[in-house]
Amino acid sequence: MNLEAKAAEIRRAILENALRIGKGHIASALSWVEIAVALFYGGAMDFNKDRFVLSKTHGHLTLDAIIEDFSKVPRAGPYHWANKLMWPGWPAICSGSLGQGLGIAAGIALAHKLDGSNARTFCVLSDAELHEGAIWEAAMFARHHNLTNLIAIIDDNKQSCANFTEDVLGFNRFGIFRGFGWTVENCSGHDFGELSATLRKGLSGSREWTPLCIIADTVKGKGIPFMEGNPNWHHRHPEGDQIAIARQALA
Repeated sequence: MNLEAKAAEIRRAILENALRIGKGHIASALSWVEIAVALFYGGAMDFNKDRFVLSKTHGHLTLDAIIEDFSKVPRAGPYHWANKLMWPGWPAICSGSLGQGLGIAAGIALAHKLDGSNARTFCVLSDAELHEGAIWEAAMFARHHNLTNLIAIIDDNKQSCANFTEDVLGFNRFGIFRGFGWTVENCSGHDFGELSATLRKGLSGSREWTPLCIIADTVKGKGIPFMEGNPNWHHRHPEGDQIAIARQALA
């Protein structure tokens, strides 16, 4: 499969779905498109056994577009959703409030470990979400239980809902994973070569005792120039001539 073409298709669907339902965080959805495509179309996940948790729930438009693509059934909403099945036997969870998803993913990973399953749990988080104390607790829990089947992927787009992440609370957010003993890898979140190589390295490498955290360097609003890197577009939608400009950028 041409992953670049699929990413472009998903980006167009994100924009059109947001315009159709009149809700959704377009810029936050656009930043993790390549991560999602690498997981769902690039062979990183086994749909028969692996599980996925979207902790950055405000980026759900990406997941909606992927559900539509696989099922060929348009989603009409709702705005935030939780505990829905993407495909029979393969639950994908949107966590709701920020900070909850890693704990959910750790619980699923522990259940698989206790069952003797080799299934893996993938969890996508936002970088600003790491300010939440619940993430710290889940990170400690995962390392304590040696959840080598847990993979956290940070969508490091460097923005929160109102400002640049470092200006909201400036500290080494990623240090919590290294400090708690996780294996940490860095890569570009928009380069399929780097994403695939990092996933292969992390999933096939020797992590006898540690969960894996991948920090993916991304751009919020990726693909629409007037949104890229602009904190003012966290929840705004294009209007008037901006709609045509956005569509042309994603064409």
